[in-house]
Amino acid sequence: MIRRSSLPLRLLALCGLAALSTAAFSTAARADSAELVRQREQFPAVWELAKRDPTGSWAKLAAGLESYPLYPYLGLASLQRRIKEAKPEEALAFVKAWPNSLPATLLREAFLPELAKREDWKSYLALYDDATKNRELRCNALQARLALGQKIDFAQDFQSIWLSANDLPDACDAATSWARSEGKLAPALIWQRIDLASTKAAHAGVVAALATQLTGADKTAAEHIALALRDPAAALKQAGAWPDAPRSRDAIAIAIERLARRDADAAAARWDAVRTQFHFDKDQQGRALRAIALYRASSYSTDALARLTALPADLADDATREWRVRSALAAGDFKATLAALDIMPAAQRDDARWKYLRARVLARLGRKDEANALFRTLAGEANFFGFLAADQIDAGYTICSSDVPTDKVAETALRKDKNLARAFEFFAIDRLSEARREWDFAQGGLDADQRRQAIVLAAKQGWIDRAVYAFNQGEDMRLYTLRFPLARREQIVRDAKDGGVEPAWAYAIIRAESAWTTDARSGANAYGLMQLLPGTAKQLAAAEGVSYAGANDLLDADTNIKLGTLYLGKVAARFDGSPWLGSAAYNAGPGAVDKWVNARDSLDPDFFIETIPYKETREYVSRVLAFSVIYDWRLNGAALPISSRLPRIGQTYEPPGEKVARKAVSCAATKTALAETAAAPAPVPTPTQSKAQ
Repeated sequence: MIRRSSLPLRLLALCGLAALSTAAFSTAARADSAELVRQREQFPAVWELAKRDPTGSWAKLAAGLESYPLYPYLGLASLQRRIKEAKPEEALAFVKAWPNSLPATLLREAFLPELAKREDWKSYLALYDDATKNRELRCNALQARLALGQKIDFAQDFQSIWLSANDLPDACDAATSWARSEGKLAPALIWQRIDLASTKAAHAGVVAALATQLTGADKTAAEHIALALRDPAAALKQAGAWPDAPRSRDAIAIAIERLARRDADAAAARWDAVRTQFHFDKDQQGRALRAIALYRASSYSTDALARLTALPADLADDATREWRVRSALAAGDFKATLAALDIMPAAQRDDARWKYLRARVLARLGRKDEANALFRTLAGEANFFGFLAADQIDAGYTICSSDVPTDKVAETALRKDKNLARAFEFFAIDRLSEARREWDFAQGGLDADQRRQAIVLAAKQGWIDRAVYAFNQGEDMRLYTLRFPLARREQIVRDAKDGGVEPAWAYAIIRAESAWTTDARSGANAYGLMQLLPGTAKQLAAAEGVSYAGANDLLDADTNIKLGTLYLGKVAARFDGSPWLGSAAYNAGPGAVDKWVNARDSLDPDFFIETIPYKETREYVSRVLAFSVIYDWRLNGAALPISSRLPRIGQTYEPPGEKVARKAVSCAATKTALAETAAAPAPVPTPTQSKAQ
């Protein structure tokens, strides 16, 4: 037991006012706005000093910050800087001072591995939180228990860690060795993990490592699977010499699947060579035949529809049935399209996408009464297909909006939540990644109603992307004011018009690209609200006379929106101003859209969208167009018909004037469907096939 009086001054500073009440912690600074402003000015310099100063002088400079929500980050920074020299009692005191907090969690994550290196297992277990999901920390805790002679239950303590599709941390070596010595890692359990690694992660290295733990035919079969994952062409060349055994057949099916992604023709040829030599079961046949058919279809090979049609019903899945529809659409064969829709099981067929396409195909086949009945049903949905269906029968749009009821008591309680206070304060000082981290941590301590109220509170403080991410199902879909914020209205309207695009479309692009996350950065290196590539931004800025010093400028919303709307206008102009083709090009790149247009330029726009090969782009276009309707309604109280944004390929599109007639939007009692999948929030951007080239 450590007596507080025995701790050095630096440790006392780390702990701060541990006894400060929750209410005082979260509201004291806010009670005096001048004090809060002073603390915000003081904190950054002290924080930076705590991160790098070995003397501990930051503690004196921190005077006056004790009531500031981010105060514990000063002690955390100091401890993290000197983690190799820190004493266990310092860490324990910090965790005790800031219980159930993210700073305490971050300290554990930093200091526990250091204690493991020291092999100070008693201190490790004293600091360890068994609620952690961190596999390294969990495995080190098991090693600590082994070192201290404590018992471990394999099924309860280690099996879930072992059954991973990916590599285990080195920290798990001790627990793995113990499990092996205890005879817990039987071949069946090793194969269970091989199956996970091969099907979930396609991780050849994990499978190869696990193969060394097997013997005889089992080891050989596992090596075949590893080869199939790593080099499917090489595996298929060797397959003729493999035994006709279940695991070898699995390896061949895996190799066919993986080869088909790169070269469907080669996969088809290799399948023809091996399918009569081995006794493949239904699952193995299905994996091979589905992969060949799907990848032939996604490139719209001439035999794609025939292959998909010939696929036995018991080997088909949702993906092959969808691509059978697309292949028939691309060929302009409406009877074949209807036949493909007919074989879908009810759960798949009832999706708005396929109901709409069924109605459209029925109309093209002259079955207008059946088509209109489906259109009427769909017209009550506030999504891409519902809006399209409403246009088909000249109906108004159904958008049923609601708001989160005001709850002052709940809001007052949330303002006292220390974790939320830190999240909001990080947001206030523009440390957005830290703000999100604290926000996510805080959510774990709230119930569903509290989370909704917290999101409303965040929106009041200008943190609008919290609602976009959270309100994405059930009744929350009706919270349009929060889900589709009209932030920066004057600027976006002005910049959109300067770029030659509709403000509602510009808003929709922002919503789809970044979900209003100003510091969003994708794996494709696109930045900010409208997700621009630095190279594209540099060229645009130079051509248009916009001040631009580098990629970080794109994290400034003003610069990002200015350049983003200019780029959107240029992309649209390349495709005759078309919003739907412009949206596709914004996501996948103009070059990809050129190829698709050259291949299928005679298709109706709604049919063409469904034949876009990239799933991401296909869904992106429908999402942006639906968002455009919703934002048009938010901006103007009514909306342009979505079909007006779908000119045929080659037809010039002009942005509508302010006085153009718009469709009425209402919430009819008979049209309250909540299937708004097309209007669901987009995630922070992920790499695209080609971004803003």
